[in-house]
Amino acid sequence: MELKIKDIVDLLQISEKTIYRWIKDKKIPCYRINHQFRFNRAEINEWILSNKIELSSSLRNISITQNPYNLAELLEKGGIISDVPGKNVREVLQSAINKIYTPADLSKEDLFTALMSREEMMPTAIGHGIAIPHPRSPIVTVSDNASVSICYLDEPLDFGALDGQEVHTLFILLTESPRRHLDVLSRISYLCHDAVFLEMLKNQSQKENILNFVRMKELEWNKKENES
Repeated sequence: MELKIKDIVDLLQISEKTIYRWIKDKKIPCYRINHQFRFNRAEINEWILSNKIELSSSLRNISITQNPYNLAELLEKGGIISDVPGKNVREVLQSAINKIYTPADLSKEDLFTALMSREEMMPTAIGHGIAIPHPRSPIVTVSDNASVSICYLDEPLDFGALDGQEVHTLFILLTESPRRHLDVLSRISYLCHDAVFLEMLKNQSQKENILNFVRMKELEWNKKENES
């Protein structure tokens, strides 16, 4: 449990009083350890995504690893897939898995089971027509097999999003460690708060347009990190 109350205050730019109220009302995932509240980074990141919390600039700072992934490279490997069919969540995930890149040592059946297990525990729809299916635990063994796939659905589908919007785009994440997983989630989180990027996904922009936009954003992030 890496985060303390102070870290959450800095991250969300809100008062300790608000954090304690959320804890009391069970509105934020936390743990009581030795009479102190602690927070899991990955769970907080997913909670931020699911609840569309306004982010402070410190989100990247607490979630980026020493050797972060290049998101554009992950997308090149995972691919951008169009016309994913399905009349429900199970069918859509199965169709998406059949189309996306998976490493040789990972069966598509095991991946489907892992994604469904996570979806049944808590829907991965984050609003604005986006869902981010991912295993509860890392499922690839080495970083070379990590990938992110964008899948455009054939028809929008109800994924149980809090904002009530049907999902039109999936991001499927395959990473090899919890810290790497958090790194990728934080980058996608930033992108999914960008109106231009959301419009590109809604309009099912082509692969090169998506990749060019992501590359531009990563250059901006790297510049800010070097200046800090």
